[in-house]
Amino acid sequence: MMPAEHSRYDVAIIGGGIVGSSTAYFLKRAAPGMSVCVIEPDPTYEFASALRASGGCRVQFTCPENIAMSLFSIDFIKSFAQTMATATHPANVDWVQGGYLFIVPPEYAANLERNVRRQQAHGCTVELLTPAELKQRFPSMNVDDLGVGALTPLDGWCDPYGLLWGFRRKAVALGVEYVQDRVIGAEADAAKAKAVRLESGAVLRADAFVNAAGAWSGEVARFFGMELPISPLRRFEHYFTAGSPVEPLPYVKDVARLAFRSEGKGFSGGLVAGDAARGYNFDVDHHYFEEVVWPAVAHRFPPFEAARCHRTWSGLYEQSELDGNPVIGRWNSRLPNLLTVAGFSGHGMMHAPAAGRGIAELIVHGRFETIDLSRLGYERVEANRPYAEEGIL
Repeated sequence: MMPAEHSRYDVAIIGGGIVGSSTAYFLKRAAPGMSVCVIEPDPTYEFASALRASGGCRVQFTCPENIAMSLFSIDFIKSFAQTMATATHPANVDWVQGGYLFIVPPEYAANLERNVRRQQAHGCTVELLTPAELKQRFPSMNVDDLGVGALTPLDGWCDPYGLLWGFRRKAVALGVEYVQDRVIGAEADAAKAKAVRLESGAVLRADAFVNAAGAWSGEVARFFGMELPISPLRRFEHYFTAGSPVEPLPYVKDVARLAFRSEGKGFSGGLVAGDAARGYNFDVDHHYFEEVVWPAVAHRFPPFEAARCHRTWSGLYEQSELDGNPVIGRWNSRLPNLLTVAGFSGHGMMHAPAAGRGIAELIVHGRFETIDLSRLGYERVEANRPYAEEGIL
């Protein structure tokens, strides 16, 4: 981490987590001569959202942009160790191709089948499984109230810590400067963002600014006079074991937002309460597993009737309150040199490679060149026009 010694950069990225570091990496790949800095207040990333997540990556979306971002990002993550190592550090992310399994009751079966057809049309490998096939594949599962399941066997999960530090170290190796400081204000005229004020008292100027502040991105946007409907949503992750043997499981998700997967000798996951109060709350409710998660897990997999929770930790979703999808693009109507890449609502780690590449394309080439992410732009926020997923979030 460096002090803000230089007063001007071509691009200043606010937020040095996985999304911000991915953006920095792709900028330097596309334009090696560009001066890029990343402003990050905490080099330990103690409260970074991705490092408190389970690292899942899947193609089971309905918006074409999300499917395309997943396809690119998963391939990128699979080859991460080979392409992102530096002269001094490896870039291991411990990819596990464990698959994803979406399960729904009969009344949701037609919707899931329609979504699977969309994914297959985009080149995804997806298997539809009847309740009998689910039971054959996963003997511990209670399928009595299920209508159908969708399995994407090429999906999986990785180590978010390794992914973050791999991006960051590679970005630094390419010449990106990381500034340890916090943005507390901004300067702009009628048509252009000009500078950010830092907690240290420094003023940092740039030709373009990128808001990649995750759960804090709404606050950062307001410094520029921009209303961004993104707020912090606390969620819990649990590591638990079953009372009797359970076969290895993919990442299982259902319509009630239960989501868990195999992890070593146990399992990792939770159940997101989407109506929880917003705020920067990292307190852990040690009764949540027993009261909320355990009944859902035990209903679906009876061997978890005697489950034991060994550890619970909390983290934040950067929740997009408009529609659950991220904002990716410029503020074209007011400050075109202010770009946003935030609001992933739990999908930031898995989409960081594709989203970072997209922002880099906008800055370097003036347009999206690989995946057209225009429908995820800020214009839909200004028009109050949600663009939401139609399946399980």
